Amino acid sequence: MPSAEMTPASRQEPEPVRPVAAEPVQPTKEDPVAAAGSELIGGPLGRHALLGASWWTPVRVVVLVAIGMFALGLVQKAPCYHSAWFYGASSQYTHACYSDIPHLYQGRGFADHLVPYFDKLPGDMAYLEYPVLTGVFMEVASWLTPHSGSIQHQERWYWFVNAGMLMACAAVIAACVARTHRRRPWDGLLVALAPAFALTATVNWDLLAVALTAAAMLMWSRSRTLAFGVLLGLATAAKLYPVLLLGPLLVLCWRAGKWREYVRGAVGAVAAWLVVNLPVMIAHDTTGFHIREGWAKFYTFSKERGVDFGSFWLIWAQNSDNPPTTDFVNNAAMVLVVLCFLGITALAFTAPRRPRFAQLAFLMVAAFVLTNKVYSPQYVLWLVPLAVLARPKWRDFLIWQACEVAYFLGIWMYLAYTTSGEAHKGLPTQGYHWAIAVHLLGTLYLCAVVVRDVLLPERDVVRRSGDDDPSGGVLDGAEDAFTLGAAAHPPRYAVPFEEAEVDWGRSDKPDVLTHEDRSL
Repeated sequence: MPSAEMTPASRQEPEPVRPVAAEPVQPTKEDPVAAAGSELIGGPLGRHALLGASWWTPVRVVVLVAIGMFALGLVQKAPCYHSAWFYGASSQYTHACYSDIPHLYQGRGFADHLVPYFDKLPGDMAYLEYPVLTGVFMEVASWLTPHSGSIQHQERWYWFVNAGMLMACAAVIAACVARTHRRRPWDGLLVALAPAFALTATVNWDLLAVALTAAAMLMWSRSRTLAFGVLLGLATAAKLYPVLLLGPLLVLCWRAGKWREYVRGAVGAVAAWLVVNLPVMIAHDTTGFHIREGWAKFYTFSKERGVDFGSFWLIWAQNSDNPPTTDFVNNAAMVLVVLCFLGITALAFTAPRRPRFAQLAFLMVAAFVLTNKVYSPQYVLWLVPLAVLARPKWRDFLIWQACEVAYFLGIWMYLAYTTSGEAHKGLPTQGYHWAIAVHLLGTLYLCAVVVRDVLLPERDVVRRSGDDDPSGGVLDGAEDAFTLGAAAHPPRYAVPFEEAEVDWGRSDKPDVLTHEDRSL
């Protein structure tokens, strides 16, 4: 229970507890796995610990831990940095240190000063196949890279510059997650210490979109709906998946009757996306205005790309005499995602209490990941912040992370097997299929416990602390305007207590600024 001022209650009719100036929740007091793990650094915090009374605030500790774990991830890439990226067909896979960054420095024209989306590339990929804001990120890193010496020397520098920029993104993600739930800053340690996060951080450029998405969710939690929309639009300009968050948010705002706030956020997202994309998207010549081929490459490549690594579609294709076509998989995956969204919509409208924003956001992105025709190992970065906000339980999070680390090792061992010729180093096809299954089952497990929390709010560790939806912003504590089924007669309280009950649907709670909010 949080420390709070309590309204006096009679013995006959206890009144709900209404927190006024609650202290941060300490995971070592409510989570046995966190308490056991804290023994490595001296045990749980004592009752006389001065939290937030020095420079070492929870958010700063989380950020520093995230930077330290990121640095360990860079050390893990050392074998590739020295030689494996350049010599030996399979050594970068046997060392599990592959990264797209050095290979695309020359492969996408940055070494030759070609301008993304405007200059055509030699080879099979005519234009850069990344969204515009990610392309800008890659180009800025190229400007900071010394274009002298051997190509291997330049590629090392390009990776190093990108690593520094991505480290800043990782720090932003950790800080935003730590601050999104005002009373749970220590949950940010789950992001900071996530092993799959550190291992995949520099495989590609996904951290840019993840950082912008985390910042957008922080803005929504502070009821800054326009800022949320702008940041989400920028995130979508860097990677497509952030736009999925508008779907669950639509359903939640519908249930709460917060249409004005939703429209403001959606308009901000569209406007920000257009500001980034229009200058690259529209071309003009003697024939008039038209869509630039270079800008469209990301979308055409995504559509034309066949079944690829990490998906259950690959297991089907590699075990079938009549594998599914790309068009079939595109259509089937779209149908599955739509069905998942309809299921999430039904869940949101019929749950006894309106689900938290982070819960539905995680479920939607996880549904996309599970049904997509490709799952690159760095896609786990999309889910880590959402998983922490949706289910900040160390046991469940670490189970899922163990499955993702197993998949991370599995894909590189499989590629080592396929590129090592007669040596057959690594994991054969059937073994890789088991690695995919572990990833799918781990993600499904986390989805299942989140759905359980939605249906049984008393099992939700965030609501057990007395909060309603700390990442929900205008949704936090709002009354329902539209419900279906059992939700039309919900229980009033999240968790029953013997002496007093926590009012988790309150709409008149004060907006308390913690020390973290004042110091950062």
